[in-house]
Amino acid sequence: MQWPKMAALRSTLVRFRERARALSLLQSRGMRESRPAARRYVAGTPRTELQFKLDERTAHSSLDLFKKDTGVIYRILGLDPSLVMDNPERFRDWAVVFGDCQVMSGRHYWEVTVRKSEEFRVGAAEAGMPRDECIGTNSCSWVFAYTQRKWYAMTSNKMVPLSGVGKPDRVGLLLDCEAGLLGLVDVQKPRVIHSIKASFRASLCPAFALWDGELLTHSSLEVPEGLD
Repeated sequence: MQWPKMAALRSTLVRFRERARALSLLQSRGMRESRPAARRYVAGTPRTELQFKLDERTAHSSLDLFKKDTGVIYRILGLDPSLVMDNPERFRDWAVVFGDCQVMSGRHYWEVTVRKSEEFRVGAAEAGMPRDECIGTNSCSWVFAYTQRKWYAMTSNKMVPLSGVGKPDRVGLLLDCEAGLLGLVDVQKPRVIHSIKASFRASLCPAFALWDGELLTHSSLEVPEGLD
């Protein structure tokens, strides 16, 4: 009788197909993780509308992205770093995430809903800044920090306190590459509350750090007329 042999052959073929399918899934996941991060460059016109999402490849293991990668939430424990794909673009020691675009010139504006966090930093950083440092602690990142119910302008680990800002639900960021300015914007007026003067030497990314709650980003916005 040939039936036992045919059944064994069919069973072998089924196992072979299942293993091939599993291998294919693992390879496709590996390709997605190892593929270089897509970076979109903005050509830099005086009123470029900056469009970006948060780049998961840069996100520290304590950060989760949500709302189609426009929001970020802090997890107290987060993921075990050993379970996160090793990626040279990922921040290793600090809860930082970058936007997925780079700018080299022009004026750019975006906003961040901050009402659900009490400790965060928002601003811009050189795309190639070291991944074992935090934004605001070096000379290649410029941020506005909110901590202990106070605002600070911060770069090179120097913190300048800002008075009379309060805690709005939403703030704006104005980046002027040619003028070398990063401004914190009151979105209700609108007006620049404070500006950080800098000499930008490389392409920049929107940058965010978070130690509690969540932030939600808003891009594709024109520079408000009141800031012209």
